[in-house]
Amino acid sequence: ERAHILSAIDPWFLSHIKDIADLEKHLAKNPLTPPLLKQAKQFGFADKTIATLQNTTEQAIRDKRIAEHITPVVKQIDTLSGEFPAQTNYLYLTYHGTTHDIVPSNNPPMIIVGSGPYAIGSSVEFDWCAVNTAKTLKQIGETTIIINSNPETVSTDYDESDKLYFEELTKERLLDIADIENPKGIVISVGGQIANNLALPLHEAGHTILGTSPVDIDRAENRQIFSTLLNTLDIDQPAWREVTTLEDAEQFANTVGYPILVRPSYVLSGAAMHVIYSKDQLENYLSKAAIVSPDHPVVMSQFITGAKELEIDGVAQNGDIVIYAFSEHIENAGVHSGDATLVLPPQRLYLETMRRAKRIAKQIVKALNITGPFNMQYIARDNELKVIECNVRSSRSFPFVSKVTGYNFIDIATRVMTNTYTKQRYNTVDLDYVGVKSPQFSYSRLKGADPVAHVEMASTGEVACIAKNYVDAFFRSWLATEQAVTGNNMLLSIGGNGEKKQKLIPYIKELVQSDWNIFATPGTHAMLAQHNIPATLVHKSKQEPQNIYTYLNKKQFNIVINIPTNNKHTKADTHGYGLRRGAIDNHIPLITNQQIAQIFLRSLHEYPRKQQIILPWQTYIQNK
Repeated sequence: ERAHILSAIDPWFLSHIKDIADLEKHLAKNPLTPPLLKQAKQFGFADKTIATLQNTTEQAIRDKRIAEHITPVVKQIDTLSGEFPAQTNYLYLTYHGTTHDIVPSNNPPMIIVGSGPYAIGSSVEFDWCAVNTAKTLKQIGETTIIINSNPETVSTDYDESDKLYFEELTKERLLDIADIENPKGIVISVGGQIANNLALPLHEAGHTILGTSPVDIDRAENRQIFSTLLNTLDIDQPAWREVTTLEDAEQFANTVGYPILVRPSYVLSGAAMHVIYSKDQLENYLSKAAIVSPDHPVVMSQFITGAKELEIDGVAQNGDIVIYAFSEHIENAGVHSGDATLVLPPQRLYLETMRRAKRIAKQIVKALNITGPFNMQYIARDNELKVIECNVRSSRSFPFVSKVTGYNFIDIATRVMTNTYTKQRYNTVDLDYVGVKSPQFSYSRLKGADPVAHVEMASTGEVACIAKNYVDAFFRSWLATEQAVTGNNMLLSIGGNGEKKQKLIPYIKELVQSDWNIFATPGTHAMLAQHNIPATLVHKSKQEPQNIYTYLNKKQFNIVINIPTNNKHTKADTHGYGLRRGAIDNHIPLITNQQIAQIFLRSLHEYPRKQQIILPWQTYIQNK
């Protein structure tokens, strides 16, 4: 009754929650008899949770459960509400049953592990990969099973696979399904990081993982092992160290210099990665809730400023690259790859940089003996090329590179992993058009969030467009993220040193000549005056009559460009934060990145105001 008053949750639900809590206490204090184990499974307790309560191992609980014949059965979801017998491939597991609703297939199936519920970092891009894997497997005559827990996805449509399990993507659940279905092989490389993390546990349980060996996948995932591999191959990488004390952290920072990237081994309040610019920031960050300790080491990496980031998406067979595509980030390094604006083929990279990146990719692919999809990320500055990471799986950009190049990378990867691939030649660099993928954010729905992309991913979607040149492709993709240019009033507020401001001067001059009205905060206004660029001064203080908030609330700006100083954006930066939130809350397009600002201003000048002719995708890739 007290909980009901405090929570307003219906007593019916609270009574069931209490039953679960009571059983948890009982499990922790009593021997695990077969009836108690069955009751715990019916209540939804995972083997791992029971093991923790019983002070034993997950495997021991699983072995005991199987020995006592306490295993789940497969039931069909009744899609017809009981009006007629349902014959669907929508399946789930339950301990509240005695017989299966299905008959195992005569042909051992191929299981495809999906990406789970949509979340930042795991979204529709991986679902595209899972669906295309299923389609290719069907084409080559395989029986397919998809395991995914998200009814919102295409992979959970009834006609995309022979059987569909709406189930959580855990080791326990996948092993239960595999015990029933006896698969020929399991595809884990198309479901993102969630699926990839299951490679080694499923392999150790005796199941066949299609593609790259899980042992080699682990060599890429384990930061220490992968770093050692790069050293062995004489491949450069940003300096890094795993630290367990504040003293170790400060010593590393002093050695490589600030800024540094800090990645905790566990997450508090959603703070996963952070760029640290000073000793005070480091001490403040690591002291919060004892974030660093011998039990919770922190990975610290050298953060290279002013560097470009590029990546390769590819497919390999037995350690040899079959197909690859280069993409470059418009933003400099420091923006998460999931939030970056991608360009394919690259427009600003030197050919020598791309050749070196390909040579490095060949070395790593050979060393890891990759068969199937992979993604590799690099950082480039001053003729130096460093490897950030190698993901031995499909990436969020696989649909993008497949659409732009006209070659389905997942179809190729699936044929490679099933030994049905026929060798071909591909052209993914010398294209007569450009594709640009822009991130889409939900800052307007996240009240109080600071709308600046940084090292922790924040985007909730993406849009890609193709055009005959770089500027058109970028601007079309930007417009396609539900933004528009509705007038010619622009506010500029550019932080940092004069270099940031100077790089935008040529583009601002062109816009003024095109009848744009420029408004600027004091520092930016002074810089524009030095270059004889007319602008209206807008004050930051609310006490001044002509202040940014008055203009924003009256929606007198059509575009706001605010570049924070060194990306050190915090709510303590009241004026910058207030300006950014004001733009978002009033639905005014906002640019907060230096490199995006440059191409955006160029687009406003070069992109014709008249209606553009939008050509079908097939027009661009008709020769493929």
